[in-house]
Amino acid sequence: MEITQEEEQRYSELQLLALNFSREGNTDELEKMLSYGMNINLSTMKNDSLLMLASYNGNIETTKMLIEKGANLNQTNQRGQTPLEGVCFKGNLPMVKLLVESGANFEGKAIIYASMFGNMEIVKYLKKQGINQKTYKIFGIDIDFITSLTSKVRRFLKA
Repeated sequence: MEITQEEEQRYSELQLLALNFSREGNTDELEKMLSYGMNINLSTMKNDSLLMLASYNGNIETTKMLIEKGANLNQTNQRGQTPLEGVCFKGNLPMVKLLVESGANFEGKAIIYASMFGNMEIVKYLKKQGINQKTYKIFGIDIDFITSLTSKVRRFLKA
């Protein structure tokens, strides 16, 4: 079976539409596309998956739906970041909890991103989950100190 250029173009357009639905949190439309065979781990040119886009943009319902349908929780993008690591950077604790409780690997750089951007509650949560204590230091500096310092700097810059 041969695919025409028009069919190929249309499929490309549908993929872009699915990526936008994920970014925007249009759960119903995205779920319809997935039910018709759209790849659950579809990614952008930078390898940002549907799950990465939904979680990074704070779309809880879309993220839940993607997880339920079997999205890869630990798929990395071009920068080597997982959806959890992206969310730790953004500071969205409810999303962090959803990803971790759904089985995302939190032994990577997640706690480092959370601490570097002053997201103290996420650091505390990841520690409670039993994260490897070797990751409590970055270049010999304690994660809690880094988190505290970056929180203070952020507050100062907002003032």
